[in-house]
Amino acid sequence: MQLTESQQRYWQKNLRITGILLAIWFVVTFVVGFFARDLSFTFFGWPFSFWVGAQGALVVYVLIIGFYARYMNQLDIEHGVAEQED
Repeated sequence: MQLTESQQRYWQKNLRITGILLAIWFVVTFVVGFFARDLSFTFFGWPFSFWVGAQGALVVYVLIIGFYARYMNQLDIEHGVAEQED
């Protein structure tokens, strides 16, 4: 099966944004969490490392999901593969 030019561009953009968002996820999950434990100040009444792990990372995850959904909806419309609403 041969992909059209539009399908190839769609797939390349999809892979690019997925890779970028996975890199952000990795940094937030592992890098920031690892280095945050060395920070010993309180933030909103809790140690900063706890806040990063329990609250800050979750906020970033929700933002990643929201951005991806919005971006992919726009990409679907741009390439004519959006779902039809009833």
